[in-house]
Amino acid sequence: MRLTVFGATGGIGQEIVKQGLAASHQVTAVVRDPSRFTVTGPGLEVFRSDLADPQALCPAVAGRDAVLSGLGARKKTDAGIATRLTRSVLEAMEAAGTRRLLVVSAGPLGPVPERQPLVDRAVLSVVKSVLRDVYADLRVMEDELARSATDWTSVRPPRLLDRPLTGSYRTVVGGTPRSGRTIGRADVAHAMLAMIDDPATLKHGVGVAY
Repeated sequence: MRLTVFGATGGIGQEIVKQGLAASHQVTAVVRDPSRFTVTGPGLEVFRSDLADPQALCPAVAGRDAVLSGLGARKKTDAGIATRLTRSVLEAMEAAGTRRLLVVSAGPLGPVPERQPLVDRAVLSVVKSVLRDVYADLRVMEDELARSATDWTSVRPPRLLDRPLTGSYRTVVGGTPRSGRTIGRADVAHAMLAMIDDPATLKHGVGVAY
């Protein structure tokens, strides 16, 4: 497949690129600063852009089978960035006629599972309070997805870890894995790539966790 990856210098974005190349996909990595991007390999194109101009992004998404985005806040003060940058991606995709889009959101945006232990509910409440601006931004981003013409999927992980790929995790379309507290960035990338051709995930949030 021909894939485009936004946020390719981030933890999940880099993993999507690496795993995509390992699976023999043609990958376009969109980055603002190529000096921060160290991934190399056959089938890789590096596309430099600051994402401010949707029209300038059209060549990066035109003719692609799917677009995958790891864009989002890296700290609390970045709240608002996910919506702003995703709007640019959506406008570029709609102008280019590219439909499949998978983005990283967050587990707390999904529904609370039935019979969720009280300790998990308490932790979730604290996390939502501390990161409320970040989650508000992601909620607006998901609203933008729902209004778009794309075939979108919003992937919702809990707390992210830096650990090797396992390929062993739970996914719940339209829901949240019970007591799913963590997941590695490499496994989030693996899940996103696996969902590209899964029609059950179209226009849904998907909870993913160990």
